[in-house]
Amino acid sequence: MVVDQRFWVRLRSPQSAAVAGIAFAVLLTAAMLLLRSSTGGPASDPNGWIGDESRRRMVGWAISLVPFAGIAFLWFIAVIRQRLGAREDKLFATVFLGSGLLFVAMLFSAAAVTGGLLTLAAQPQGVDQATTRLAGALTSALLATFGARMAAVFVLVVTTLGRKTEIIPQWLAVGGYGCAVLLLFSPPSTALLHLAFPLWVLVVSVHALVTPGPTWSPADAEPTTGSR
Repeated sequence: MVVDQRFWVRLRSPQSAAVAGIAFAVLLTAAMLLLRSSTGGPASDPNGWIGDESRRRMVGWAISLVPFAGIAFLWFIAVIRQRLGAREDKLFATVFLGSGLLFVAMLFSAAAVTGGLLTLAAQPQGVDQATTRLAGALTSALLATFGARMAAVFVLVVTTLGRKTEIIPQWLAVGGYGCAVLLLFSPPSTALLHLAFPLWVLVVSVHALVTPGPTWSPADAEPTTGSR
């Protein structure tokens, strides 16, 4: 079987990364806004939303968006790596890939904890206040502490690689370093902290979509060939 080389060129194009990044930013932002509007944020009473069926439904909608956001982010990572190509630094690439995967793991873990809480709340015996508070604290720690720090490392490495390979302009690099500092050092309770990372991904993706990237030639592609 021979795969058309043009398919791989299209697959690796900057537009692929842009679409994946925009999808991730939109889905994750929507999920976070739904969670915040339904739960009231970390400072609110956790039992206030868990006893309200309509608010629990909104939380369930938010959780259902998270897997798709994670898939889009993984695709964003893959296409960015491919765009760097042979110019990718192995040291930075390892940290880039590791921090991205850890961020997705933290995101999925936080969603799983909240989903488990919703499952318990739907049971006849309900959920006690201690369990609700523990789940809320665990979710906050996974997202705002560990997840945000991994996102900061991801932004820092991608910005550095982008400047070295000249696929990120100076103004976007300055914004990237600022976003990394915000994610790395801001207190977990900062309200805008959760939106900084998807906003950065959105800006990078839109820039990749509207500006010409590296030109992929058939020689750059690695088509899969084989016979049986």
